Parts: sequence; C-alpha cells; structure tokens
Amino acid sequence: MAFVLVLHGTGEGRTERVASYVASVIHEHGHDVTLLHAGRIPSEFSLAAYDGVVVGASVRLGRHQRHVREFAVENNEVLGAMPSAFFSVSLSAAGEEHRRERARAILEGFLEEVGWQPEVRAVVPGRRAYGQYGPLRRFVMRRIAGWAGGATDGSREYEHTDWEGVTRFAEAFLERLEG
Repeated sequence: MAFVLVLHGTGEGRTERVASYVASVIHEHGHDVTLLHAGRIPSEFSLAAYDGVVVGASVRLGRHQRHVREFAVENNEVLGAMPSAFFSVSLSAAGEEHRRERARAILEGFLEEVGWQPEVRAVVPGRRAYGQYGPLRRFVMRRIAGWAGGATDGSREYEHTDWEGVTRFAEAFLERLEG
C-alpha cells in the first residue's frame, strides 16, 4: 500500500470532482489517498510523507490556479523525485482539434513555468455549467460557445468530461506508482 496525495485547484468544482474520481480509482487499487485543495494546505503538511502525487488544476483565461502553481514551485524537488501526474481541466479540450492543441499547450506551458515534468499528464474536457455563471459570464460563455459551434442553451449544463479517459489517466499513474 502506498500513500498518495491527490491535490487540486478548482474554480467551479469540476476539477475537484475529477480529482475525487482519480482518488477513488487509486483507492480501489488498495492505496491510502489524501484529497486536498491547493488553497487549503495545512501548515503541518509535508509532501515527503507521500509515495506519489497527482495534481489537478482548471484553466481559466489561459492560466491554472495560483495555489497550484505555488505548490508546484515550492515542492518542485520532491515532485520530481516521486511518481507524479498532472491533469488540466479545460473546456477547450472538448472542442475542435486546434482548441485541444491549445489546451495541451497551456498544460505544457504551466509545467515548463513551474519546472516540473510529471511522468503522466492529461488534458480533461470540462463542462459548460451555464446555471452556475453570473449573467455576464453566462453571456460571454454562450458567445464563445456559439463562435466555436458549441451548445448555447443557457438553461442547460453540458457535460464534456471523458470519464473513461480520466480512468486511463489514473491507471497510467498507478502503473508508475506500482511499477
């Protein structure tokens, strides 16, 4: 049994849901998992207490959460010495190929910026949750979706997360952790 940290930053809850799902897959394989929000790390926290780590962050306006960035920079050496994985939740990943390429470029840019090269990484399509947006953001998101050929019915939510892909991501991390 290994001790695994699944740390996340989230804007609207999708990344937390993906992180929780990843944690459940890891737990089902017999490992002890701690799920933690990057903005609520306890003062006594030590990454060295874990055997592996999965980090997830969502993309908003082309950037990942500041708390996740700070965590990666502050723990860079330890992250590089253990089995690790990073996932980026982006609504762009649900779009056309050039948008998915942009989402991958944002992920790679983040990792380059923080100086961390996890063995496993993935871009996870998010969801369009019009009901959670304020009027201005709902308007902007509908316009963007319309330009991209996506759904614009503001009374609905659109799930784009590829849960089978998330399972494959978690299993790829487990191969590194267990192998």
